Amino acid sequence: MTDFIRSGQRAADQLRPVRITRGFTIHAEGSVLIEFGATRVLCTASVEEKVPPHKKGSGEGWVTAEYGMLPRATHTRGSREAAKGKQSGRTQEIQRLIGRSMRAVFDLAALGERTIHLDCDVLQADGGTRTAAITGAFVAAQDAVSKLLAAG
Repeated sequence: MTDFIRSGQRAADQLRPVRITRGFTIHAEGSVLIEFGATRVLCTASVEEKVPPHKKGSGEGWVTAEYGMLPRATHTRGSREAAKGKQSGRTQEIQRLIGRSMRAVFDLAALGERTIHLDCDVLQADGGTRTAAITGAFVAAQDAVSKLLAAG
C-alpha cells in the first residue's frame, strides 16, 4: 500500500496541505477561508442576541449551521438548491453534522441566550468538503466567541 500514488501525485498516507485564513470577510464576527488541498470552503460565524423558541428562558445558547456549494464548485455546474426550492438530502445531512459537531464542543450555558449561525459555502470541491466545513466552522465560531469575550 505504500507504493500507491493518488491521481494528484499524493501518496496514500500523505495528507492534503491545509491552510486556514482567518478574518477572510469583514462583516461576520468570525470568518475563515479553509483550504484542504484544492478544496476551498468559506465559513462565517454570526452572533445573534436571541435563541430559537425551544431554548428561550433556558439560559443556554444555540449553534446552528447551513452548508451549500456554489454551482460551479465541482467539475460540472449544478443548480443552486435555493432555485429548486428544496435542499438535497446530502446538504441537509452535512449541515446537521456541522451543527451537532459544534454543539457538542461548545458550552451552551456559557454562551448565554445567543445564537451562533455558521454558514459554510463550498467555493471549490476536490474531496473532503465535510471535514473542511467542520474545521472551518469551528475556527470561525471560536473567533466569534473570542470577540464576545473581549467585548465583555
